[in-house]
Amino acid sequence: MLASTIESFTTQAAIASLNTYQKYLSPRKGFSCPHRLLYSGESCSDYVKRLLTEQKLRTAIQMAPQRFKACKLAAQTLQTQKSEGGCIIIPCCIPL
Repeated sequence: MLASTIESFTTQAAIASLNTYQKYLSPRKGFSCPHRLLYSGESCSDYVKRLLTEQKLRTAIQMAPQRFKACKLAAQTLQTQKSEGGCIIIPCCIPL
């Protein structure tokens, strides 16, 4: 019982953090999620929020890095496509 309460609290805190990021930080960072731009789907933060609501916390944490790697590849693809225009594409997952 305690473990599920802790997991629920942690999940809700993670979702609240992502909501804060999307509302206050993301609009000011100056770039959009490359994965969303390339594939016209959800951004990485929306994807992780959805994972957190549909999966167990551990599963969401394990799946998120795969998406960030895909975002990095999307950034590289976009950078190649736009290299002649002088655009700089920054992935959501800078350290990955």
